[in-house]
Amino acid sequence: MTENNYNEIMKLLCDRLEGVSNSNVQITSETNIISQLSIDSIKLLNLIMEIEDTFDISIPINALTDVQTVRELADLVYKIKSAS
Repeated sequence: MTENNYNEIMKLLCDRLEGVSNSNVQITSETNIISQLSIDSIKLLNLIMEIEDTFDISIPINALTDVQTVRELADLVYKIKSAS
């Protein structure tokens, strides 16, 4: 995968997070998904399923324990996508 793919992942995540967030926070790579965007576990799981479908990957639930920011989620998706 290339840097363009990473940027594509980041853009998609930011767009999707804007759609599911209940806050008016501007979403950047450093935005905290849970505390700043008020994303609850149901919305997060729906987002993960959508990401998995979009990129044709499987994200292990235990891998999400270390994910707090949009950048960390993009890094995880990129890593999994690159390995497949």
